[in-house]
Amino acid sequence: MGATISMRKIIVKGPALSQTGYGEQTRFALRALKSRPDLFEIYLLNLEWGKSNHIIEDNEEHEWIIDLIRNTAQFINSGNANFDLSLQITIPNEFEKMAPVNIGYTAGIETTKVDPVWLQKCNELMDKIIVVSNHSKEVFVNTVWEAQDQNGNKFPYKLEKPVDAVNYAIRPQNPVDVKLDLQHDFNFLVVSQWGPRKNFENTIKWFVEENIDQEVGLIVKTNTIKNSIVDRDFTHKRLQALLAPYEDRKCSVTLLHGYMSEAEMQGLYRHEKIKAFINIAHGEGYGLPLFDAAIAGLPIITIGWSGQCDFLFVPEKDKKGKIKPKGKFLKVEFDVLPVQKEAVWKGVIHPNSQWAYAKEGSYKMALRKMKNQPDVYRGIAKDLKKWVLENFSEQKIYEQFVDCLSQEDPEEQVIVL
Repeated sequence: MGATISMRKIIVKGPALSQTGYGEQTRFALRALKSRPDLFEIYLLNLEWGKSNHIIEDNEEHEWIIDLIRNTAQFINSGNANFDLSLQITIPNEFEKMAPVNIGYTAGIETTKVDPVWLQKCNELMDKIIVVSNHSKEVFVNTVWEAQDQNGNKFPYKLEKPVDAVNYAIRPQNPVDVKLDLQHDFNFLVVSQWGPRKNFENTIKWFVEENIDQEVGLIVKTNTIKNSIVDRDFTHKRLQALLAPYEDRKCSVTLLHGYMSEAEMQGLYRHEKIKAFINIAHGEGYGLPLFDAAIAGLPIITIGWSGQCDFLFVPEKDKKGKIKPKGKFLKVEFDVLPVQKEAVWKGVIHPNSQWAYAKEGSYKMALRKMKNQPDVYRGIAKDLKKWVLENFSEQKIYEQFVDCLSQEDPEEQVIVL
């Protein structure tokens, strides 16, 4: 019997309306599934993601997502809700059996080990795992913990289910002009939530120390939890306290807080006075702001570790004619060391795991090089942009994602989607 492919009812569980990385991950998955209407009948269970904001853009995709949520609720309430496949977009702690075939789609981890609970949930509940970067895949595959059975016998415990890595696709680029009243003509940009993993305090403090007598600026697009007025005031006070010791500085630090549409964010990366993008976070599952900066052709300062390596390193021939990956960014040296105690998150970030720590001197020197040789790094950024546009198109990445949802039954020779 030849291989056959039939329409499958797929239930997607994820924070589709959330302004978070997992929210964008859910929307990416929905776009990929939508690209194959011949294969998937899509249903959606929307998750709330902590205290994060909802997306508020009034566009065709938002209306489609709302319709999916509404139609799914009606289908489940009908009492006939049988699904062929589940795609669960969340951290593994929240995986569950929802269908005959269950696939966990997680950002993975920014450290060197996944928590034992993650391995247990994946092994017991999932048929397959998909992650967003090769860093996450390697950590899942290589993590081994010592376990003990009921008789006291110790054995290595590791992931037993297949895992694939699929990167993000380039979203349509429709940037709009963003009006900013900036003090300086040469500005660096950092975009992230303010949290322990992002190494935010050092990003700002070391920038100010390096540029305390320089006419340059740092634009900080951030929030602490939400985009509310309360959060803005709290975040502003945090920033003021951080900058208080540097009263006589010449460099400026500008806080951008609040919701910005995707088009506005694309415009921000292309603003004429923004000359470089900074990220010295301890680790990224993928690093979507870095990806967006690369797409925009904005020079990047970061470490060569974790998820961003999938798109920041470009295959090139060396002097001997061998193809080797070359980083198309201004590198900051780093050490891989144990996570801080305050960053430990039970069931997620294990105290015995490690992540990267950017070196202060290297970061400061990178800032200086970027300011002194902007044309050099604009050229490197142009090369990176060209490579990313050629290799991360929607068509290519959606095809990869759909392929990863296939499982072959060796007895029936039927591809089950």
